[in-house]
Amino acid sequence: MLAEIITIGDEILIGQIIDTNSAFIAKELNKIGISVYQITSVQDDREHILQALSDAQSHADIVIVTGGLGPTKDDITKHTFCEFFNDTLVKNTEVLAHVEELFAKHISTPISDLNRQQALVPSKSEVLKNNYGTAPGMWFYENDTAFISMPGVPFEMKNIMKDAVIPKLVDFFERPHIIHKTIITYGLGESAIAQRIEAWEEALPNFVKLAYLPNLGKVHLRLTAKGKVRKVLQEAINSASITLYPLIDDILYGTEDEESLEAVVAKLLTSKGFTLATAESFTGGKIAEHITAIPGASAYFKGSIVSYATEAKINVLGVPQDEVAKYSVVSKEVAMSMATGVKGLLKTDFAVATTGNAGPTKGDSPANVGTVFIGIASPNGVFATEFNMGNHRERIVQKSVNKAFELLQKEILKM
Repeated sequence: MLAEIITIGDEILIGQIIDTNSAFIAKELNKIGISVYQITSVQDDREHILQALSDAQSHADIVIVTGGLGPTKDDITKHTFCEFFNDTLVKNTEVLAHVEELFAKHISTPISDLNRQQALVPSKSEVLKNNYGTAPGMWFYENDTAFISMPGVPFEMKNIMKDAVIPKLVDFFERPHIIHKTIITYGLGESAIAQRIEAWEEALPNFVKLAYLPNLGKVHLRLTAKGKVRKVLQEAINSASITLYPLIDDILYGTEDEESLEAVVAKLLTSKGFTLATAESFTGGKIAEHITAIPGASAYFKGSIVSYATEAKINVLGVPQDEVAKYSVVSKEVAMSMATGVKGLLKTDFAVATTGNAGPTKGDSPANVGTVFIGIASPNGVFATEFNMGNHRERIVQKSVNKAFELLQKEILKM
């Protein structure tokens, strides 16, 4: 069962926006046993869209299109679908009522004829309700291929995908099962890991595949099994994991079953009733950003101090001035004082602190670019660890964020 995803929009092709829709759609399809054959981005151009639809139909069972459904003249997806299916637009009274209701309740500007035209849909399509916008989703089926069109606005698309598209695909198609298990390692590169587990990998059943996914200081080993009988796939994945663990026990960190490390930390803090604060320097609030992206973070996250300047570390967090003078602002001692300071200031159980030199030049410390200290304060005390994260600013920051969550998880598990 193969799908193709087509995103429409010049803004994607000129780099004005990042296509996050395709990643979300692919992940949701994979959960129900549908593999993505190809992802294509095309211009807001009739010929380009028609060619993409024709090409996709030749190799995919399901074609999912996002974008080009707005009320303005450059949004041509509905008209192009009509041409592709030899169809015409008709007024859908339910969509019109929904558009008028949205304007009456939530939009201050008066409704226009352009807005009402959102209720015009191809006659051969089945309308998929858009709870959060005026452009409906559409479902077509022709020549053994399902075509699904959705708005490009991410939160509108996600709602239609989850509430309408996925349930309909599950009912409409007989699909195989796809099972993933991701094992996380730290401290060894992918080529070294590949050499170490070569014999194990060669012994995997032919329906189980291994992928290496390096990511800023860690390597994810993703096992994937695909087939008709879920129990057989699950047993194969479990068996492969059990035989793999002894081969990588010194670099094994854990597993990531559809959850990010920060989501795992969030569950741990919530289940144990602990609270958390952060004090960030060179990471600039990135740790806090990851935490607050998870719904319900207010239950355990009390806040963050972005103490970028040395003065903020001293005046806000209470880092001793003589400590800075003696050890420099990028040091184990300052990282520990930052963690202790924010923990006391916000009255939390745990605190994470970062101080380092992300470059490209040295700041208030003689420490080399890439030198990072991460401090953790917990009910058991406080410590800080030094790392060298390379010489690329963005990589230094993101690797440090990942490492901070890794260290925090380990400390929470001790409680």
